[in-house]
Amino acid sequence: MPRIVRFYETGEADVLKIEDLPLTEPGTGEVRLKVEAIGLNRAEVMFRRGQYLETPIFPSRLGYEAAGTVDVVGPDTSGIRVGDRVSTIPSFSVGQYGVYGESAIVPAYAVARYPESLSSIEGAAVWMQYMTAYGALIEYGKLNRDNTVLITAGSSSVGLAAIQITKASGATAIATTRGSDKKAFLLEAGADHVIVTEEEDLVEQVNTLTSGKGCRIVFDPIAGSTLEKLAEATAQEGMIFEYGALSSDSTPFPLFSALSKGLTIRGYTLFEIVSNPERLTRGKHYIYQGLESGKLQPIIDRIFPLDEIVEAHRYMESNQQKGKIVLTV
Repeated sequence: MPRIVRFYETGEADVLKIEDLPLTEPGTGEVRLKVEAIGLNRAEVMFRRGQYLETPIFPSRLGYEAAGTVDVVGPDTSGIRVGDRVSTIPSFSVGQYGVYGESAIVPAYAVARYPESLSSIEGAAVWMQYMTAYGALIEYGKLNRDNTVLITAGSSSVGLAAIQITKASGATAIATTRGSDKKAFLLEAGADHVIVTEEEDLVEQVNTLTSGKGCRIVFDPIAGSTLEKLAEATAQEGMIFEYGALSSDSTPFPLFSALSKGLTIRGYTLFEIVSNPERLTRGKHYIYQGLESGKLQPIIDRIFPLDEIVEAHRYMESNQQKGKIVLTV
């Protein structure tokens, strides 16, 4: 029987349990994967805590990203064959179709082949980070080489993906990090400039780096009171994408900056992209091209075995990581 991660109540990482469960068969339009690697995401921590867009129904599975091999194809499913080497695109119910485990059943539309040049560990670190950043910066932000992008939480997997996409477009990437310990890493990862927010004034530094113009695009998963400073650092008619809620503080709307600059401040998730077939096709094409050219390259921070799922979640919550945390199965 495959080992599967489930939880029976919301709470800290130790609510996660590894259980031996019967192997199940995929239904219509579904496929089953023999999982080799699992990518961890902040959304799963929030889901485990009961603070996510979806509410868990117990006992609940969890997990959006896995790489593995298709071992069974369900009825009325086309385009996918047994033996295909695929990874999952987050576009399904994380509780119903969670991929934490040795075996996972997911909708056929949610799997995609990844380049042969990537390992399964790298394959499990593709779709959440790159599709999230692609949607905001390319699909909606229409990023071009004349733009400056402010990327907060720059050392996260999505932040690093945003840096890579910004540089692939020829634009300027300004990353932020709370402490100076990650500054050198972010510069090596491609950021043109790094602002250490515990030591430097965000608005002052952005104005200095942009000659007072501000950033046309701000890509932020934090929200909270920082939004007011981000609005001050945004250019006239600029865009702020809020794609997360890492801050537990309330998020006041920066009315005067928004009015005086004509800002667009919008909530955003990758589900806007993956739920739309045309946007998804464009996103997959862009990401495939980037991976094959080497302009996009998943950065893996640390690898845990499945048995250490609790430790892996605790590590993610420690904010030490510089890139993607992956489980091997």
